Amino acid sequence: MVLTETPLLYLAPNLWLQTFPFKTLGVDLQRNVTILRLASGKLILHSSAPFSADDVATIEELGRPAWLIDTLLRHDTFAAEGRGAFPQAKYLAPPGFSINLPFQTEALLAAPSEWAGEVEIVPIDGVPDFGEIVFFHLPSRTLIVADLVVNFPGEHGLWANLLLHFASAGGRHDPGMTVLFKKAVLDREAFVRSINRVLAWDFDRVIVGHGEPIETGGKEKLRAAVRAAGFSEIG
Repeated sequence: MVLTETPLLYLAPNLWLQTFPFKTLGVDLQRNVTILRLASGKLILHSSAPFSADDVATIEELGRPAWLIDTLLRHDTFAAEGRGAFPQAKYLAPPGFSINLPFQTEALLAAPSEWAGEVEIVPIDGVPDFGEIVFFHLPSRTLIVADLVVNFPGEHGLWANLLLHFASAGGRHDPGMTVLFKKAVLDREAFVRSINRVLAWDFDRVIVGHGEPIETGGKEKLRAAVRAAGFSEIG
């Protein structure tokens, strides 16, 4: 097997995680890429990243990359690198994602029919600046989010702890919603309806866009994080 520069973490059958450095104000907030393999053998790459040639080769050993997905309007940092690494994949993203890019992406408004029975999606309404769309991988009972919540448990050094504390609504980041995301909620009722749709899914694991995956108890931890951010009316 090719040794990738950024190792793959096996989480469950047909589910892997790859984590890349992503520094903000001197703190590594990580950029997580989730790799899903469908029963057809085709791959969904959830999030773009600065993939190296070795990364690409290792991913292609898992199956055929058919879809490159970005689920957040603000996640175009590595869009060009992702497009260059997997030019054969369909690039799906929220409507408006490619407005500042030199290439077009296809709008991710509904899950492709080939995902039926394996992957479902729900847009998080009421937060237009983010336009987040969350994923549910049914076989592994895994929820995959971008910036809805982050998860940085434990100690991370004085500066990192201060940054994470003040950037997180309610002060929690294990997991927690960021202040930026909370302030971006313009339609509270629409947001709460979307979160309740997400919580209706039967998931246990949660993979976040930034931070460590929540391996178990993810539904209750997500509910607690959103409530702690001030949305106590969610189910």
